[in-house]
Amino acid sequence: MPITSQPLTTATHGSSLADVLERVLDKGIVIAGDITVSVGNVELLNVRIRLLISSVDKAKEIGINWWESDPYLNSQARELLQTNRELMQRVAYLEGQLAQVLSKGGNGTNSGATS
Repeated sequence: MPITSQPLTTATHGSSLADVLERVLDKGIVIAGDITVSVGNVELLNVRIRLLISSVDKAKEIGINWWESDPYLNSQARELLQTNRELMQRVAYLEGQLAQVLSKGGNGTNSGATS
């Protein structure tokens, strides 16, 4: 019996890889899965996988924009993080100063003024 080769049918119907990639990025694709490793009734490991592949525009459209506030990816976010740290240090310093004033018997009002 001779072996004959037959063309392989694909789901893309002749679309190029670029066409498929453009379609996926335009519409977006979600891949989700759960992996659980158990022995008897004891669950040893549970892994939840959620993967979204899309263009930046599509991600923003559906409300995903974490890269805009990630200090490792955005210089403005990095500057805001540094400013926030400096402000937190200043607040801690001022709280310490206020605690010292209050511990010395001051109540925060001008004790020399008369009414």
